[in-house]
Amino acid sequence: MTIPFVEPFRIKVVEPIKQTTRAQREAILANAHNNLFGVPAEDVFIDFLTDSGTNAMSNWQWSAMMAGDESYAGARSFAHFEATVKDVLGFPHVLPTHQGRGAEGILFKTLVKPGQFVPNNRHFDTTQGNLLALGANPVDLAVKEASDPHAQLPFKGNMDIEKLEEFIKRIGTENIPLGMLTITNNSAAGQPVSMANIKATAAVYRHYGIPFFFDACRFAENAWFIKNREPGYSARSVAEIALEMFSFADGCTMSAKKDAIVNIGGFIACRDEGLKLKLAQHLIIQEGFVTYGGLSGRDLEAVAVGLREGIDEDYLAYREQHTAYLGEVLGSAGLPVYLPTGGHAVYVDAGQILPHIPSAQFPGVALANMLYLQGGVRTVEIGSLMFSHSDPETGESIFAPNELVRFAIPRRVYTRSHLDYVGEVAREVVKHADAIRGLEITWAPELLRHFMAQLAWV
Repeated sequence: MTIPFVEPFRIKVVEPIKQTTRAQREAILANAHNNLFGVPAEDVFIDFLTDSGTNAMSNWQWSAMMAGDESYAGARSFAHFEATVKDVLGFPHVLPTHQGRGAEGILFKTLVKPGQFVPNNRHFDTTQGNLLALGANPVDLAVKEASDPHAQLPFKGNMDIEKLEEFIKRIGTENIPLGMLTITNNSAAGQPVSMANIKATAAVYRHYGIPFFFDACRFAENAWFIKNREPGYSARSVAEIALEMFSFADGCTMSAKKDAIVNIGGFIACRDEGLKLKLAQHLIIQEGFVTYGGLSGRDLEAVAVGLREGIDEDYLAYREQHTAYLGEVLGSAGLPVYLPTGGHAVYVDAGQILPHIPSAQFPGVALANMLYLQGGVRTVEIGSLMFSHSDPETGESIFAPNELVRFAIPRRVYTRSHLDYVGEVAREVVKHADAIRGLEITWAPELLRHFMAQLAWV
């Protein structure tokens, strides 16, 4: 007997959700200026906008929160948090922050100067935004396969090592204050990075004396894919693989709102105590004292428990299969799914299904909006609204390599029935794909414009 995947948990608390009519959704979206970030959550039926902070916490996390120590300095909750980060990630020094973008901002303010360059496989939006706000230049150097939605390869999130080394030689090490690697590679459809590529990336950075930091918010999912896809790791535990991954880096930033399965929180971890002291000065100004960093004691307790739950292999097996199932559902509905599916989300190639809409008119936004109008399903564009920019060397406009729509699945929140519903909504949208129009910006801020942009149908 073949048994389908089963959630490794029981549901003890539920939250009612409501459906709206098509006419109501049309008015809601128009009031939000055709930007799904502006739609009230109570008017969303299935919310795949993000997997960040939208997770269901466990009974153990909730019970740990009740023991939170809210002392301003030296709280025991920080001691629990610090010990867990040391145990799971292997870094001796850690500073808590309110979320990942706070960690990025502090790291970059400490190390990066205007005009400098920070290479990565691909920066995600807030990482890119924090660098641009400093007048620095984020540089993406993922392998070319990352832009191919059809290539069935196990590690399409990898850094292009040849491009990285060529870039460093051309720009000069004095212009590169640190190098990064995002695991899993969110901007490249959530694709994982192999251990071999992590080692090779670290070797290049080390050869040129460049500090190496992970964007580690989905490290557990990346370790799981290494265990299941990379030769030589099947007998290793995810906990062991995670420690090996981090052993090659000088530090990391992390949004704990992802693989630590919490609703708020993040941190910076590093090996060098001198760097920690420099980071701490910015942290105290922006976030709070070094033992709470903008979080309550109960939040620190939830992160400490969640880091361990996030590397549980029964949970990770379920997480991968749950996401893969949504990919199968959306593919059966006629949407061009980016393959292979990753761990936290399914990505759809809006540029392929809407070839009549140019990148400048944001096909990903158009498809996402139609999914909402059809059935109250909220997703997010990972395309040219989010990532188009000017080349730092030539000044030319560069559109995103793919016009994607991301269906990011909150952890331990939705059942298979919810995923089946999303598939039926997608099927109806596909029937009328030829009639979908593009959009144009009527107003947007200079940085991170996708969060607040106002758009009109073309």
